[in-house]
Amino acid sequence: MRGNRANQIQRKRNREATDWLLRNRDSGQPAEEKAHFEDWLNDPENCRTYRVAEGLMGDVRTAIESDPALRNIRTEPRSRAKPVLSSILVLACAATAFLALDGPMRLQADALSGVDDMPVFTLEDGSIVQMNASSAIAVDFDEKRRTIRLLRGQAFFQVASAPERPFTVEAGDTRVTALGTAFDVRYGALDTGVTVTEHTVLLETSGAGSPSIRVSEGEQATYDRASGKTDIRQVDGLVDLAWKRGQLAVENAPLSYVLEEIGRHFSGRIVLAGSGLANRRVSGTITVSDTAAALSFIRQALGVSVTRIGPLIVIR
Repeated sequence: MRGNRANQIQRKRNREATDWLLRNRDSGQPAEEKAHFEDWLNDPENCRTYRVAEGLMGDVRTAIESDPALRNIRTEPRSRAKPVLSSILVLACAATAFLALDGPMRLQADALSGVDDMPVFTLEDGSIVQMNASSAIAVDFDEKRRTIRLLRGQAFFQVASAPERPFTVEAGDTRVTALGTAFDVRYGALDTGVTVTEHTVLLETSGAGSPSIRVSEGEQATYDRASGKTDIRQVDGLVDLAWKRGQLAVENAPLSYVLEEIGRHFSGRIVLAGSGLANRRVSGTITVSDTAAALSFIRQALGVSVTRIGPLIVIR
């Protein structure tokens, strides 16, 4: 996997192309915005990237139009506006599918993992990465530094020693710099967690007046993005990193957190029917890679009902 300046520039183009692709679907787009788009498109590389993104959207649209369930629907148009409305509907479906199929993330990331996938691979410097399910990273290496952007999910890093090229993982507004180490970073919905299994890392956050924090072997730092506070506690690395075996070991953890981890291994959505359930507490070892078994554990532990409706699971 190559991580260099060229890749970083291309990913920026990818993000911009995706943004323009979706904005250009708006029939009421202001003339000024259209002019900005034309200026952006004048760059040959921008133009090429945009055409690739258009092709991806076209592939999605073709898949929708070729679906037998949709192709066999026959309706009589009642007005001249009907074909226009149908075209708008197909385009809306294509845009929705593009997002649902992770199009924007695929244009940004160097590596993604699916719901049944926890890949292990080696970077160009010899560092080893294991990604949790439903995770994504971008790699930006150059002669002076090694930077990984954790775009979502969780990953464990065994860093190859190269003191002259600092190894940093960025997760949102959090930066973790390795000091010859092995560590885990989890980019959650509400917080960012860093667990160190070897040596030490330097943790930097964007919290007002937040100092850099050294997190040592056997410690876990959790940065709460809402409060800007960081909590550090002692942990058992084997227990805390049970996700690498498809498990989750928790003690008095909120149900919302547990469901977030189960959801990494589920292609649909898990929702709570009632805000009061989010803070119900769960303890135990859960096989999160087996959604049915994990939800059975939750049902028995908390006495809740679990209802599945296609790709949607409702817990009440």
